[in-house]
Amino acid sequence: MKTTAIARPDLAEFTRAVGAIVARGLAPRDTARTVAALLREGMPPVSALLTEERRAGDPAGYVSHVLHARPEFSIAAVVWRPGQATVIHDHVAWCAFGVLSGIEHETLYRLDGDRLVETGHADNRPGEAGGFAPPGDIHMVRNTSAEVGVSLHVYGADLGRLGGSIRRVYDLPVTRP
Repeated sequence: MKTTAIARPDLAEFTRAVGAIVARGLAPRDTARTVAALLREGMPPVSALLTEERRAGDPAGYVSHVLHARPEFSIAAVVWRPGQATVIHDHVAWCAFGVLSGIEHETLYRLDGDRLVETGHADNRPGEAGGFAPPGDIHMVRNTSAEVGVSLHVYGADLGRLGGSIRRVYDLPVTRP
């Protein structure tokens, strides 16, 4: 995955709203769910987030464009070409996401000793949003649509300082139910 940082003044209102939620000092899971509700109310249009060139994605893998980063939270737009996927991973902090285009197929896992157990699937479609917080946030995401997918992610961490949101990558045997 490639990460780039860009500034988009069109995000000012959304960034203020996220900042107000974060300032409430809720528990991480509650913060993620509240930001997800904000995303469901209305996400900025893709054109307000990324140029046409950045919306095209990268044939080498999905790309995360950091749109805003500060110590309390970061906002990133993730671009996925058809079939592109993450590795199985978890996160350094809470996360909320909203799908703008494409279909993000998410597979959920739990750690059971020295293996992963698949616990569920979700097809996240345009307009849908969700949120989660560690622990229990092990997943893999793939764009299963025929179009380039774009999703908006809000993380409870400074991606500008950290360089990414992934805490750990899992390369363990998987047990399916």
